[in-house]
Amino acid sequence: MDFSSLVDCYLDELAQQRRQSPHTVSNYRRDLRKLDKLIGELPGGVTFASLQTHHVRRFVAQLHSGGFCGRSLARMLSAWRVFFRWLGGRGEVSANPVEGVKAPKRSQGLPKVLSPDEANRLLDHCENGDDSDGGDASTLRDQAMFELFYSSGLRLAELASLDTTCVADLENGEIRVLGKRNKARLVPVGSKAREAIGEWMKRRAELAGADEAALFVGKRGARIHPRVIEERLKRHAQAQGIPISVHPHMLRHSFASHLLQSSGDLRAVQEMLGHASIASTQVYTHLDFQHLAQVYDLAHPRAKRK
Repeated sequence: MDFSSLVDCYLDELAQQRRQSPHTVSNYRRDLRKLDKLIGELPGGVTFASLQTHHVRRFVAQLHSGGFCGRSLARMLSAWRVFFRWLGGRGEVSANPVEGVKAPKRSQGLPKVLSPDEANRLLDHCENGDDSDGGDASTLRDQAMFELFYSSGLRLAELASLDTTCVADLENGEIRVLGKRNKARLVPVGSKAREAIGEWMKRRAELAGADEAALFVGKRGARIHPRVIEERLKRHAQAQGIPISVHPHMLRHSFASHLLQSSGDLRAVQEMLGHASIASTQVYTHLDFQHLAQVYDLAHPRAKRK
């Protein structure tokens, strides 16, 4: 089989047998297509079966000089590495040329979050509906989506995949979501988000198709696309004068950071975010310390500059 056919088989296995999310499969497809292109540009008729470690290092250097950051390269190398392991298990290659290759050291940037005041400004004033997207009904939908992001720390894919069946759980102040690797979890939903979802449900039929199960729908009456959610949030934040580009994951970061600042309960935040490892959640402790350091600099008499 050629490289492209093997990639298709591998991605099909990821989706059907390993139950990886469509987002993960899409990322693997993009990274493996990039590998295929790079191999095709090598001189001397090198194929995936004859690829060597020095070729992979050359790819990394080439991509890094082209503007790829360490984080992107690390993800790409991980995708290539596990694919070659899969090829090895099928007897397609005799060695894994990606083993031992590391991405350039990446900077440990902290996630960007909204301040509590910015979060309140974003959610207290929802822009007027767009007539091309359902008018007032779309405004109520947007308000419900944005409130739910911040109230419960959902990922974009988790929110977009919600069905109307989840509304029954709201009476208990919680909602069941399907996270990464199809792992379900219950997350709390605050009163503001419950109220916003209730108002949206009263008008949902104005946009939704007759047999549509999705909780949130777009102008065609079908499940709203994640890209549309991103664009609606970005546009709304700009309308409220928030000076940074706001995206759904920023509301998730803000949820985690603000909750940790108030409670100090790292394990609870981990559970609500659906993180498999607490190491993923610990980044928010750095944000919390950053906030405390700013308070110290402003308040402590010996920290103030003359």
